[in-house]
Amino acid sequence: MAEAAEFQGMAPSPARRFLRRTAALLAGTPLLAGLLYLPAAPAAHAATDATGSRTVDVSLDTLAPSVPVKDDTLTITGTVTNKGKDPVTEAEVDLRVGPRMSGRADIDEASERTGYSPGSDARALGGPYAVKIPRLASGISEDFTLTVPVSKLNLDEAGVYQLGVSLSGRTAREPYDQVLGIERTFLPWQPSAMNKKTHITYMWPLISTTHLSAETGPGEQQTPVFDDEALAAELAPGGRLEQLVSLGADLPVTWVIDPDLLASVDAMTRNYKVRNEQGGTTPGRNQAIAKKWLSSLENAVRGSKIVALPFADPDLASLAHRGKDVPGSLSHLQPATAVAQSTVETILHVSPSVDFAWPVDGAIDPSIVDVATSAGAHKVIARSDSLRETGPISHTPSAARPIGGGTTAVVADERLSTAFYGDMSAAGTSTLAVQKFLAQTLALTLETPNAQRSIVVAPQRMPTAVQAQSMARGLSGLSGQRWTQPLDLTAAAAAKPDPDATTRVPASSRYPKQLRAGELPMETFQDVKGTQETLDNFKVILTAPDRVVTPFGNAINREMSTSWRGRAVEAASYRHGVQSYLENLTTEVKLIPKSSLTLSGRSATVPVTVQNKLVQGVDHLVLRLTSANPTRLKLDDSTVIAEEPVKVEGGHSQSVKFTASANANGPVQVTAQLYTEDGKLYGDPMTFTVKVSEITPTVMLVIAGGVLLLVLAGVRMYTQRKRAAAREAAAGTEPADDDRDDTPEQPSDPTPDTGPESADASGAGEKVDR
Repeated sequence: MAEAAEFQGMAPSPARRFLRRTAALLAGTPLLAGLLYLPAAPAAHAATDATGSRTVDVSLDTLAPSVPVKDDTLTITGTVTNKGKDPVTEAEVDLRVGPRMSGRADIDEASERTGYSPGSDARALGGPYAVKIPRLASGISEDFTLTVPVSKLNLDEAGVYQLGVSLSGRTAREPYDQVLGIERTFLPWQPSAMNKKTHITYMWPLISTTHLSAETGPGEQQTPVFDDEALAAELAPGGRLEQLVSLGADLPVTWVIDPDLLASVDAMTRNYKVRNEQGGTTPGRNQAIAKKWLSSLENAVRGSKIVALPFADPDLASLAHRGKDVPGSLSHLQPATAVAQSTVETILHVSPSVDFAWPVDGAIDPSIVDVATSAGAHKVIARSDSLRETGPISHTPSAARPIGGGTTAVVADERLSTAFYGDMSAAGTSTLAVQKFLAQTLALTLETPNAQRSIVVAPQRMPTAVQAQSMARGLSGLSGQRWTQPLDLTAAAAAKPDPDATTRVPASSRYPKQLRAGELPMETFQDVKGTQETLDNFKVILTAPDRVVTPFGNAINREMSTSWRGRAVEAASYRHGVQSYLENLTTEVKLIPKSSLTLSGRSATVPVTVQNKLVQGVDHLVLRLTSANPTRLKLDDSTVIAEEPVKVEGGHSQSVKFTASANANGPVQVTAQLYTEDGKLYGDPMTFTVKVSEITPTVMLVIAGGVLLLVLAGVRMYTQRKRAAAREAAAGTEPADDDRDDTPEQPSDPTPDTGPESADASGAGEKVDR
């Protein structure tokens, strides 16, 4: 229990510092010993035909202190709104204290009641502690403040008391005093510290949706590309993630972090790009916000326990129910866990626990547990509405439950975990949620006041900013540690299990239908499989595969994220974008097309050009050339197929040459195809025509005979010229015209086309000489 000791005896605790800051703000408002009526500017609301004790809506905006002691003065502020069609006259806002709640179920029942119930709601304090409102017109709201010394509340026995704030008055149709509206809340009353306090573990999640794409900019830096700037808005002051960090820094919580969030924010601290509506990208400009948030988080988590979920928070239930039928889906979990640990250590410089799995809403069945443990987790965070108690147990058991196979289910309390669900933006809603949360923790402790238990709270995965503020107010209300004390999640999972608690994992048939309907479809995992296969085929030819494997491996993990629930269209778009971008990269290594070439002679060289537009080099490729008519044209002394290894530097092309042998004239279809060294096709085939024009022996004899005749004719002409010249010289006369040689001059042979090779596509009629 060394971890537990870290939270004991702290002076002051982070939660106390948070409470002091809150109290300092409240100190600026004078607390009145008697009644106070604040006539604020009336707010108009549409009137409805509300009647009876629902005529007036009562909202409780603040209640301070939320956990009072004997010498405190309780201050309640709020608003009353006339929902009826008639004005309310002689109105009076009163406080009603009691009855004392008998347990957690009693609190649930009281919070569900609406309208005034004479048998359940206590009498009003009245007298100097009531606020009078002479007239409340239809559709109009008025603010009020009630201040009552705690000593006047008649709080005798420790426990949870119901507080009711009611408005009594008259209407024209019912001209007699009656309760026209009431709102209930709860007041935990435990003025002194208990001997056996309940350990409370509060999980503080830092999780977001997917923002980072698989695409990176060209060049060595691999500039990341974000789909939008929504993450920057969450990190900015007042944003959701900024609030979670600033509030959590002063609270005794266990941080539960998706490492993908850290990786995304870390990428934002440097140069990055953002997609725009035109399909291009623009430079990102929120580096300062990202750096500040990471720095604040690093300071906030110092000395606290951190649990790292598998990278991108994969949807374990979807994998268990739909992904397991697609080969290879589960193979991503262990690498995602390994990446999670290294990411947190690199960015936050702390070592996290990666031994926890957190299915959606803590709902489990045997297949989910199997998938969770396949990721390397030995502790599965469940929830009490999934692992329901079936035996004769009258109290809330501790969280840790051994469920077999060396696996522990850490069962979070459903009431406390869902305490701050819904819209907390209204002050009244938040105040009621905080008071109910505190009341439930005290009622839970009082179930077995002489036995210490360990309770875990697993809130919603992605709380809004106002939900986080309400959660923080609830936790700060426990800072006095009168009936609870904080404990980190690792220690809670190691706590002694309750022997009477259920350890039976519910059957698959009991998995909630609503959660099952929201799971990622099987198409998700089929797309993942296709992308992984493309990546596997691509990486083997790369000389620096990490430049591609890392961003695409992370993108594949993101495709299975829990955050895609309820966002099917966006999820499909993201998956298709990843696959499309990867396929585009693979086509950067290709064969340059050619239409035809002419082969003259019995043998010659056939060139095929491989182009590599990637930044890095490619290797481990083989180029195969296939002759469609080996009787007419053979390649590299092979009957049908010839092959050569291929290695091309980044941004270059290479001409691969094959020896061809011709046996007969005519066209021959030749197909070039790239393969990986293990025999898998790479890219599209390229087909071209080789025109064979072989010179046969008969033709050679005819040509030789013609040449011989020409030579003999030349010799005869030369002899005749010599004789004629001799006679003319002897006679001293010019030769006669009839003796002139009228044979036309023979042109010289044309210069052969020996131009250099080109990486461009070969034109029609390309000629290859011997």
